[in-house]
Amino acid sequence: MENIIKESFSGHKKALELLEKNQDKIKEIAGACIAALKNNGKIIFMGNGGSAADSQHLAAELVGRFKKNRRALAAIAITCDTSILTAIGNDFGFDEVFSRQIEALAKPNDVVIGISTSGMSPDILSAFKKARELKVKTIGLLGKDGGTIKGLSDISLIIALNDTPRIQEMHILAGHIICELVEEEYAK
Repeated sequence: MENIIKESFSGHKKALELLEKNQDKIKEIAGACIAALKNNGKIIFMGNGGSAADSQHLAAELVGRFKKNRRALAAIAITCDTSILTAIGNDFGFDEVFSRQIEALAKPNDVVIGISTSGMSPDILSAFKKARELKVKTIGLLGKDGGTIKGLSDISLIIALNDTPRIQEMHILAGHIICELVEEEYAK
């Protein structure tokens, strides 16, 4: 038990060091989100598994509040509607569960944020291709080397590790910082 605990703390510290080197990316992502909201756009989050939960979490921070009371901000996680997900998955295949929603919901002033610890999630890749067609800005919160999604991301924040739990921890930390920076703009 002690070894697992120590290794987890050590891995977390290493991941945090990698995230700290990406402060400019965090500011750039927050700036893109603020610009979208100021232009009557919205922030669309997506991910699989734990990253789906992080998508919901971050959308909730913006629609509700992070730390301060302010107006609700336009954000949505397209990971939540089981009827849409299962209908698209059944009729078009799982790789299209997000791209069909992007086609239906995304507009040029929006920002699409895909969270993928591998950088290889086919459904996010397909959604980013659709977002590009629609001239919607794409942001990847990625792991490992950024994978194929990096190539379709206008902005990529990459936690260059192969340890999924540590990558996820940094994605949610970065997400919280981004939410706080966005909120600060609207809590004045």
